[in-house]
Amino acid sequence: MEEKNIRILLQYDGTRYDGWQKQGNTQQTVQGKLEAVLSRLAGGPVEVHGSGRTDAGVHALGQVANFHLPLSAFCGSQTEAADMIRIKNYLNEYLPEDIRVLAAEEARPRFHSRLNALSKTYIYRIETADKNDVFERKYRYGLGKEPDLEIMKRAASILVGTHDFRAFSSLKISRIDIRRDGTQLEILLEGNGFLYNMVRIIVGTLVEAGLLERSVQSVKEALESLDRSLAGKTAPAKGLFLSAVAYEEK
Repeated sequence: MEEKNIRILLQYDGTRYDGWQKQGNTQQTVQGKLEAVLSRLAGGPVEVHGSGRTDAGVHALGQVANFHLPLSAFCGSQTEAADMIRIKNYLNEYLPEDIRVLAAEEARPRFHSRLNALSKTYIYRIETADKNDVFERKYRYGLGKEPDLEIMKRAASILVGTHDFRAFSSLKISRIDIRRDGTQLEILLEGNGFLYNMVRIIVGTLVEAGLLERSVQSVKEALESLDRSLAGKTAPAKGLFLSAVAYEEK
């Protein structure tokens, strides 16, 4: 059966979802919602591949996914652009309001959103005021304390580069930026791959350093020890966003 490989860019509020990946014990996954709508469009099962499996409660600003649709799903549109607009509009019409497709395009036949990803960028948001903003409380970690940013940056510099991150997970981190905007902190992390809870463990460790609950040296020791128990606590899911996924464009 002839088919097209479709690549989409989407965003979602992960608050009420049990993560990206479809699971047998829950209907509340982003992948599951997408596949249900696409299977209706295609008249048969459609498997959706995401660039990464965001955990329960984690959000996305720029998740990338791909799936294959039979030619019959395109209804003989005269142009590829019209086909892609139809797919995007169809998804947005039937998906829940907390999932939105931003763009759709035809990808090369062998494109795979996860296997072809070169890097991912995550953003973690923290509120340092004594109480979280009423309208942003679902999307920021309400720390309620003011950490030392310079210490956090010194600790972050230890983690940048290619290391065995067994205490955290295994990957290359190319960038960690920490920014302040009033009472809000934003931590940006870019790397070539992130495993289960990786970003949240790093954030939790950096926060502990910034609050003087651990030394910068202890961050280095945790990295070199390959022992997860020496790293910091896992920061809450609600402050984490998958921001962007980079590919080698051809």
